Amino acid sequence: MKRLLAALLATGFFSGPGWAQDGGVWLQVEARPTLSQAEARARAYAGRFDAVSGYALGSGWYGIALGPYDPAEARRLLGELKAAGAIPGDAFVADGTQYRSRFWPVGARGDAPGRASAATAPDSAAAPETEATAAPAPSELPAAPRETLAEARASEARLDRAAREQLQVALRWAGVYDAAIDGAFGAGTRAAMAEWQRQNGFEATGVLSSTQRAALIDAYEAVLDGLGLELVSDDQAGIAVEMPTALVARGEVRPPFVHYDATGDLDAQVLLISQPGGAKRLAGLYEIMQTLEIVPPEGPRGLDARSFVIEGADANRVTHVEAAVIDGAIKGFALIWPAGDEGRRQRLLSRMQASFAARPGVLEPAAVPADEAQSIDLVAGLELRRPLRERAGIFVDEAGTVATAAEAVAGCGDVAIDGLRGASVEMADAASGLALLRPAAPLAPRGIATFQTGVPRIGDKVAVAGFPYGGALSLATATFGRLADIRGPGGEEDLKRLELKTQPGDVGGPVLDMGGAVLGLLLPGDRQEDRVLPDGVALVLESETLLAALDAAGIEAKRSEARVEDTVQAVARRAGEMTALVSCWE
Repeated sequence: MKRLLAALLATGFFSGPGWAQDGGVWLQVEARPTLSQAEARARAYAGRFDAVSGYALGSGWYGIALGPYDPAEARRLLGELKAAGAIPGDAFVADGTQYRSRFWPVGARGDAPGRASAATAPDSAAAPETEATAAPAPSELPAAPRETLAEARASEARLDRAAREQLQVALRWAGVYDAAIDGAFGAGTRAAMAEWQRQNGFEATGVLSSTQRAALIDAYEAVLDGLGLELVSDDQAGIAVEMPTALVARGEVRPPFVHYDATGDLDAQVLLISQPGGAKRLAGLYEIMQTLEIVPPEGPRGLDARSFVIEGADANRVTHVEAAVIDGAIKGFALIWPAGDEGRRQRLLSRMQASFAARPGVLEPAAVPADEAQSIDLVAGLELRRPLRERAGIFVDEAGTVATAAEAVAGCGDVAIDGLRGASVEMADAASGLALLRPAAPLAPRGIATFQTGVPRIGDKVAVAGFPYGGALSLATATFGRLADIRGPGGEEDLKRLELKTQPGDVGGPVLDMGGAVLGLLLPGDRQEDRVLPDGVALVLESETLLAALDAAGIEAKRSEARVEDTVQAVARRAGEMTALVSCWE
């Protein structure tokens, strides 16, 4: 934020002759209910911006605005300053028609922009004077006595520990303090106070006067203006927590969540979490939450026996989820907030955490009847995050190493084996079409492949195991067909050709003979990009090529030359045991 402001100030962005022009528009950054508060906030903004004005708005409110600016440039500036956190997220472009008498800069006189003066307006004699328009200009008000340094020290000494800690928190929020919040005003706190004073146009004494402390705290609290913070007690969930009621309202109840959805343009959402259960169910919820689309995968997270915290952020949103086991129930909340508004999000989050209380009552799954909105792609009305693609793979050792098609892992930011994220790609060979994966932690496969080293007969019955329905089914599905040729369509020695209709989710899966031994690995299509195989034809990377790659990787695979015949059911079971679900994620 500071780099952006410095760059804009250095170029005269806020004060150059091309900007402050008649007939322009303003960025209204705040509104305060009293003149003294408005003056304090205007003074704080004047320490960072040149073009700061303050106007009475009527009904006892006073607005602080930057400008005037050209309308198109004002809209661009609004977005940049919001993204930098330099102005509140609810700032907006104003045309000035609502502005009345001007109170800032101190001593500035004159009518509001675009308004005729009371002396020249045709109907001024008939217009009743409101309380706001009748307010004296600041230059006519008695000036508050200036506090001496000794008086500032004396008033500071009367602060209790909580007030001193709050000042340190506000200094940290202002970006001038990064030490401990301990209520002790040592050298670090004094330096931070002096820097805040310099940034806001005060003498840098290192001791804040009463007025300066009020301005600092007002600025800190002003971030929450417009959110409509209220303590909401949800009896159905058994939770009480402060919520931004101006932005969200109670929506549907889908256990374990009560949805509080956005009511305006700001894409904010709150979920209350409530369900019966203990540590085991808490751990399950922890895993499920991380699969939801509203929880970005990047960010810190942790789970212990009694609670968990998940944070995720991407270019669009920042999500915080926390829950704990309290009196035999799991209670918590999720705050989903737009990216680029970190100042308000952090303040709101701290208020929600401080106010959160578990009360009697808990959501029961049976409390809401089933309806047509149910879907395996939804959890309690929330969309699951979906992978870029889902393919099959072959477990080749007891540690869970997987052989799959190179296409399965191409362009992936993350790879999962049977849902376990973080698998490493040990080898991916575009020429052969083979990839080898190692799980992030050792797995315990249900079955390990045994590779057939004998030559099969053309026309033999074979099976392909994979996931034609993606991850909808927990076990692989077997599809049966015939071995059409022991070479590829171009005579390739490392390929076999099948008469078999396959699906994308079968790619990378094992091709088995009727004894359950692996003949090879299913490829996604012809290796020549300009050639498309006819429907019902599939290509297989034969077992000898697979075994050579496994040997090179130091993996001792099982081999067999035996030719046996088993039942379709037994081969299907064997295929399901050795087949892994390989998921490619962004």
